Amino acid sequence: MSSDNKIYYERGTEELRKKNIRAHKLVRELNDTDPEAYEKKEAIIKELFGTAGEKPSIEHNFHCDIGTNIHVGDHFYAGYNCTILDMAEVRIGDNCMIGPNVGIYTAGHSLQPEGRNKSGYGIPITIGSNVWIGGSCVILAGVTIGDHSVIAAGAVVTKDVPPNSVMAGNPGKVIKKI
Repeated sequence: MSSDNKIYYERGTEELRKKNIRAHKLVRELNDTDPEAYEKKEAIIKELFGTAGEKPSIEHNFHCDIGTNIHVGDHFYAGYNCTILDMAEVRIGDNCMIGPNVGIYTAGHSLQPEGRNKSGYGIPITIGSNVWIGGSCVILAGVTIGDHSVIAAGAVVTKDVPPNSVMAGNPGKVIKKI
């Protein structure tokens, strides 16, 4: 994880507040939409996200900070209770599946207590194509997950995952090549 990619922000600014309220309204609309209203849900996702490919699908109880920092490819799927803290960009490739209760967190705060609650930073996350992230995983700031990889249920991903790998555990470790 390189600090060169850090994006610093100050909590409580008017610009951040407006972006957050916009996202919250669209997220509420998405979560309240009839599950069989596929076209309406897709339209909301495309309005909420920075970019979205063909046929994105998100189950109930999705949450994000900004929305416009999220970019997903074709056939993106997120299971129930997915949270993406997108203070920095989150880029996800084509044909990715995210299991239930997954957290993708670009945001962080200073280790020093002074001012910790007044500002923070975001470091981008990149997830390649054809990636499967199992249920209850946590993906931390600055991580890149290579194409065709699998993140086993419950893993905490703290470092990059090479393409064609299976990562498991806390902290996550590559346990096999695909």
